[in-house]
Amino acid sequence: MITSVFKKSTPINLVLVVILMLVFFLIYQFQDLIWANSVLLILKKIGLFVVLLSSIFVINFIAKKNGLSKDSSYIIFFYFLFLLFFPSLLNDINLIISNFFVLLALRRLISLQSLKASKEKIFDASLWIFLASLFHFWSILFMILVFISIIFHVARDYRNWVLPFIAFFVAGIISILLSIIFYKNPVRFINTNAAINFKIDYFTSNYQNGALSIYATIALFFVISMLVSLSNRPQVLHTSFKKIIGFFFIGVLIFVVSSNKSNDLLVYTIAPLSIMATSHIELKQPKLQQELILFVLIASSLFAFFSQL
Repeated sequence: MITSVFKKSTPINLVLVVILMLVFFLIYQFQDLIWANSVLLILKKIGLFVVLLSSIFVINFIAKKNGLSKDSSYIIFFYFLFLLFFPSLLNDINLIISNFFVLLALRRLISLQSLKASKEKIFDASLWIFLASLFHFWSILFMILVFISIIFHVARDYRNWVLPFIAFFVAGIISILLSIIFYKNPVRFINTNAAINFKIDYFTSNYQNGALSIYATIALFFVISMLVSLSNRPQVLHTSFKKIIGFFFIGVLIFVVSSNKSNDLLVYTIAPLSIMATSHIELKQPKLQQELILFVLIASSLFAFFSQL
């Protein structure tokens, strides 16, 4: 039954996911209504929700435009479900903006396969990643994916290797201007946020630990499915799927090395995991098996969300 709802990409499905997003976003925000007394904070919450929705639209566009999914609504639904595992993320504007910028970079890197305007795409992707690092420093690790993409497609032209450094220079100028406007010290920002911490001892409740464990188990299942089935997928999509897998593991690496560690840092893994989950559910398999996977995922996400409120 659930599979039949999201099997096709329709405006109704999109509206349904938007409504679900809004409901759960408000459920979390209504825990503390201090923000409701300030117009500025209300606008901030609205902006936060808009960026969240924009992230869903971007990853859906990436998948549909590049043939990474069929004409279904699974990706936006999975993205919504994975967000529920980390409800405190709905208040973290820095991570949400950083993730949005990284998704814009991913859009350019995936489309690099067409070999059209490759230099512009490399520059744009690098610039988006450097801008994302202004909101969470370690998202700069996604530059690894830029160089991997260059190796895959346009390694012979030396100018493509220089473009990321030009983008870094531009992003540096932007960061200095922002620091002047908002009276922030960029050197202090780097010193504070570039710290590395491998310890995973930040849990304030067993439910956070449980949510991480369940999410990790689900992620492992879909990653293994993608790796096992990759050879059976169309050859033209192999490079794109490899970038998605690389994107996921870079997201995990960011979680591992970040100093201010929390479950919210796994936000970078949600988009690639949504694509891999969609790819798995769209494989030929018994409908009962598809329904079971969706039921387990829905039940797990709802448990994780409400247990952490």
